[in-house]
Amino acid sequence: MDDTDGPRVTRAWVLHPDIRSNPDRRDPKPALEEAVSLARALPQLEVVGADVVPLRSVSAGMLFGSGKIKEVHDLLEAAEVELVLVDGPVSPVQQRNLEKAWGVKLLDRTGLILEIFSDRAATREGVLQVEMAALNYQRTRLVRAWTHLERQRGGLGFVGGPGETQIEADRRAIDEQLVRLRRQLEKVVKTRALHRAARAKVPYPIVALVGYTNAGKSTLFNRLTGAEVMAKDMLFATLDPTMRSLVLPDGPEIILSDTVGFISDLPTELVAAFRATLEEVLAADIICHVRDISHAETEEQARDVLEILTSLGVPEETRTFEIWNKIDQLTPEAADAMRQRAERDENVLAISAITGEGLEGLQAVVAEALQGAVRDADLTLGFAEGKKRAWLFAQDVVQEERQTDDGFELTVRWSAQQEAQFQRL
Repeated sequence: MDDTDGPRVTRAWVLHPDIRSNPDRRDPKPALEEAVSLARALPQLEVVGADVVPLRSVSAGMLFGSGKIKEVHDLLEAAEVELVLVDGPVSPVQQRNLEKAWGVKLLDRTGLILEIFSDRAATREGVLQVEMAALNYQRTRLVRAWTHLERQRGGLGFVGGPGETQIEADRRAIDEQLVRLRRQLEKVVKTRALHRAARAKVPYPIVALVGYTNAGKSTLFNRLTGAEVMAKDMLFATLDPTMRSLVLPDGPEIILSDTVGFISDLPTELVAAFRATLEEVLAADIICHVRDISHAETEEQARDVLEILTSLGVPEETRTFEIWNKIDQLTPEAADAMRQRAERDENVLAISAITGEGLEGLQAVVAEALQGAVRDADLTLGFAEGKKRAWLFAQDVVQEERQTDDGFELTVRWSAQQEAQFQRL
């Protein structure tokens, strides 16, 4: 495409290596579809083709065997491909050798997800975390001679410099930059901690929406809160936590939190970098695990989400509901079967964030689960207990107050934690 027509578009080909010797290998067809969806999440890429490459084992230096390398070379040349996306880990040596053999740029799964994250991050914290993750990734790639590659942002792929001394200089520059970014991130995280502390004073329970990327969390969030979070049928549409208050019908006011979507084989650099983004999940009173129940791999996706929640250290006692979303995308028979299955489990709800089906039930269940979190109480305070009365007003828990001859009668709405704090005053 000519530059005058807008941003330059790079012609890309997606390869999913299906390694037979890998005991954890995924079903190659949906894995390739997900990899293509990842690639399409970048506006500057045009995916011109995609293939599953069956492999008995991995070649240490080239990943693929020589016959397959020649076959792919001819295919890429015919399709005028400029970038190959390999859906899996590619070592720096394999990357250099394949780029040489094919005469194209190459990104592995980690590199691609980093590119998407850097394209999407909106908040200061998100941007810093992506930069740190990208630098950590880049640091491991400094074994290669990059002479024929250029980083035109536009262009994709990370850049270092040729020659051993250049590598040393690059590594030092990256380390210095990482130290600077860490300092900036600490400041941002402190600010967020202050915001959280301010929210903790307002006794609103936090309900966090978590789930596999593209499960419909942001659509559900928008539907419930009337917010306008970017919600597209696209992987990683939401990269920064968004929070809105919401009054549940016949229930308490809550803070609803929409989080970054999880994905299988999330690069380790990003799990660490996005820990702070997922801190809201650790502070949540209730977790709603949103699943795309119409997806062929919904069970595998659910397992990936639960693994990440466990690795984050979510407390076991946190109440979790499974929200089976996209019921509208099933056949009427399959949808009925799912509704019946959901009805048999008090922790499962079948809904459609698009049509609104099941949302009243969802809000009612969450409100009921939170009744323990916030409750009403009547208190009597003498005139001498001004400090206690001032504390109650500072906590914003007083619903009603009547003055009597002996002092004050108050109706408060508070959490068990606040009641305990009050008793200690």
